[in-house]
Amino acid sequence: MSAEAADRVAAVASSRPSTPLQTSWFEFLLDGSLLEKHLKKANPDPTPVQLIVQFLEQASKPSVNEQNQVQPPVDNRRNRTLKLLALEVAAHMKWDLDVLEKGLTIPVLNMLLNELLCVSKVPPGVKHVDLDLSTLPPTTAMAVVIYNRWAIRTIVLSSFPEKQTKPGPHQMNVLYKTSCLQLKEQANDSISVLEGALQLKKDFYVHTLRTLDLLAADTAANGETESSTAGLCISADELHCQVHYDVGGIFFHQGCTDQTAYQKARDHFRQTKDLLKKLDSTVHVHLDEKRLAGYWNACKALTEDCDSDSQTTAYDQINSLIRAHNYQAVIEAFIRDNVTHSLPNHFRQSVLREFLYKVQQGESGLDEVCHKLCICNAIRDSLEGEVLSVRFQQLLLKPNKWMVDFILEVCTLSLEKEHLSETLRRKIGNFIKTLCENLEELPLLFVVSSHKLFIELLKEEERKVLMEQMRKKSATINLSAKPLPSFYDIPASATVNIGQLEQQLILLLEPRKIRQTLIELHGLAERSYWKVNNKWEVPPDYINVILSIKDNLTKDLVYILMAKGLHCISIKDFAHARQLFTACLKLVTEFSPKLRQVMLNEMLLLEVRAHESMTAEGSKERPPPDLVSRVRGYLEMRIHDVPLRQVVGEECVTFMLNWRENDYLTLQVPPSLVMNNPYIKLGQLLASTCKELPGPKESRRTAKELWEVVVQICSVSIQHKRNSDGRLSLIKHRESSMGILQRYFRSMSHFMLLHSIVRVCSSASPCLQAVDVEAVAVTVTELVSYALTLNSNNQSWLITQADIYFVTNQYSAALNIYLQAGAVCSDFFTKVVPSDVYSDQVLKRMIKCCSMMNCHTQVAVLCQFLREVDYMTAFKALQEQNSHDAMDSFYDYIWDVTILEYLTHIHHKRGETEKRQIAMKAIGQTELNTSNPEEVLQLAAQKRKKRFLQAMAKLYF
Repeated sequence: MSAEAADRVAAVASSRPSTPLQTSWFEFLLDGSLLEKHLKKANPDPTPVQLIVQFLEQASKPSVNEQNQVQPPVDNRRNRTLKLLALEVAAHMKWDLDVLEKGLTIPVLNMLLNELLCVSKVPPGVKHVDLDLSTLPPTTAMAVVIYNRWAIRTIVLSSFPEKQTKPGPHQMNVLYKTSCLQLKEQANDSISVLEGALQLKKDFYVHTLRTLDLLAADTAANGETESSTAGLCISADELHCQVHYDVGGIFFHQGCTDQTAYQKARDHFRQTKDLLKKLDSTVHVHLDEKRLAGYWNACKALTEDCDSDSQTTAYDQINSLIRAHNYQAVIEAFIRDNVTHSLPNHFRQSVLREFLYKVQQGESGLDEVCHKLCICNAIRDSLEGEVLSVRFQQLLLKPNKWMVDFILEVCTLSLEKEHLSETLRRKIGNFIKTLCENLEELPLLFVVSSHKLFIELLKEEERKVLMEQMRKKSATINLSAKPLPSFYDIPASATVNIGQLEQQLILLLEPRKIRQTLIELHGLAERSYWKVNNKWEVPPDYINVILSIKDNLTKDLVYILMAKGLHCISIKDFAHARQLFTACLKLVTEFSPKLRQVMLNEMLLLEVRAHESMTAEGSKERPPPDLVSRVRGYLEMRIHDVPLRQVVGEECVTFMLNWRENDYLTLQVPPSLVMNNPYIKLGQLLASTCKELPGPKESRRTAKELWEVVVQICSVSIQHKRNSDGRLSLIKHRESSMGILQRYFRSMSHFMLLHSIVRVCSSASPCLQAVDVEAVAVTVTELVSYALTLNSNNQSWLITQADIYFVTNQYSAALNIYLQAGAVCSDFFTKVVPSDVYSDQVLKRMIKCCSMMNCHTQVAVLCQFLREVDYMTAFKALQEQNSHDAMDSFYDYIWDVTILEYLTHIHHKRGETEKRQIAMKAIGQTELNTSNPEEVLQLAAQKRKKRFLQAMAKLYF
């Protein structure tokens, strides 16, 4: 017994509870009879596919000569035996490609089947398409068929996006793309080989454990074993059935670029179906009959084959109707299917997607068809207890009368079934309830609530709740909605007239009609009509002034005109806002100078926002001189007892800054305003700094003063006192000043201003203990995000964005942005990244990101980038065994010999021979020889830096 086997026996004896240890691969080499015994176990450990991987991995290991050079695997008895063992395991599995494909990667299975070709005496160097299968020995011909079946199946399977999760040797995984490319290039040859196999009418034989053992025992058999019938017999019909299925799959795959391929696929699938009916048992046929049925239906639809079956399926009927452009019949078929449930949901959804695609391609007249099919599918979903689709919910956002009528019609027809269960009735009742909750327009709600389904399917309590919701909705209709004439077809009465007029008041936007409606309402009942809609809001600063108006009609009119005008501004309907505000100004001018000034201020804010909106939409037109003059007038205004909204002052200052009225703010504004108006003071500081920015030395004084004010604004404490120079402190206006900062920085084009302020004043920072960190974080986050939408390649802002992610523990996102910052300033790392971008501080944060993501090899590589290599961090990272990066694939990027020597020591200590050899190979590169001139060593480091950063970018971008 070997020493390792003895250790394993001792481990079994000492472990509790006793668990059978996994059989090692080398034990099968020592005992020739062990493999068959192992495979006959109920649950062998390792499993058959795991054994194939282990055998081939060991047989394909490269060797290392005395000069530490990696050599191809040696062709010796050990490796040949391992390959034969892998074939014997596959033979035990009866060469079931379904199982082998699920358990093995493409490179591993490619290697296995090439070994099968080799032992089956397939002539080397001869293309399979040039072989005459009828003249080859049975097992030789079968090996060719199996390989080419796998080739075309792999082309189809590899076309689906799927993460590679199957086990396999590392050196094989890197061959994945190469293998797929080679198979695709040989696809036509593989199809020809299999079509040739379909012409053979004799039985086929495939290798078994027994025939492979015979081959191993008598290597000079010269094909005798292959010519015998000792292998597993597979009838011609069984093989043809499987080959037709596989060839049909590759033709269907090619149909997207060659429409005639669908007809070929259809013919092969027809042959597959016919042979399946003919075969009594299908021991050696491995296909998914549901998938075959799907292929068959798809081919018939794509080739317009209507006479392929004696019976026409529901799928065929729908496809025929679509080809005939009989769309109304398709809708009727969907409605009938809501009762019969003969069509699966995924098919119904695919039909809808097909119509939506037609609409997208510009085919006209199909919008209503799409809407009706979407409604039919939504009701089917409700009947099956599924969640309503997003598309249907979007449809309910813009409903109309015919749509609601059609929904109710389909619901009614979907319930026309004998002995309908109470459960289905309840589900449709819930659907009707959902419909009512989503509809906003009262006339449409009345249509639903008056329908018989509403009364029959909903309980009385539910109906009461819904009716109450409808009543509330009548007072909250959107201001911009248009009144529907049908709503007013109500019997006249005093109560109805008031409700009718109130509804009209909510909807109107014309000042004259609003006034006329209010006069009529006050004639019917004297009450406060400004309360009719709880969505009407005026600023708190003005409420007391408006509500102090004695005449109730005037009070209602002023309140409603202002509220509607403010709403129109919020939705950028500036034309209606101007009409409403102009009428309100004309009204209040007659009796209240205070309200007149309020309206003038609001109209100024309206014009400022209207011009900002034009600028946001791309207009570069400067504001008219009249508007600039009015803004100046507001800032200099001094009228006592006039309520002033804070936002007006903020936006006026921001307006002057955005349009670079710096001379006014710095030279022309009266000193008294600077001392007493915090908005003006902050604006003046910002304007002064902007003017003097080109010369850092000259701007130091103003920038320092601005910096101190910004720190004050961001401070937590509230101080209600004047400074030593008698001026009003900006701290107590913190909220307002923060608003100015945020508005200004989100609007200005020179986003580097704040960075420059920090740079200039970094040596003169005041005490920052009272700074509200959260307020600063919110402001900086918003500022940086907006800045990057305008200049996404500014490395300074990218680094700041990455820092934000870093401090909020979003390490992957932070590393992504750090890499972006380096890429934009180095032409994707083809040049050296400037040291002011990848400073030691930034590099240490990148190291921390990699460490927190368990990418420890990347940590070690980045430690070399520092001015002084951080060996302690690098060594600690390399000691980690649970690394989530590619580990040894990063060794080529290490140029520090000390780190590489430590790597070889670690791998030697752990017994990781392969990884140690990779590390030694990296050390052995002549350009890393410490005796080289410094220029050579620097060039080697720069080359590895560039390749590493490019690899990281591809990994994280």
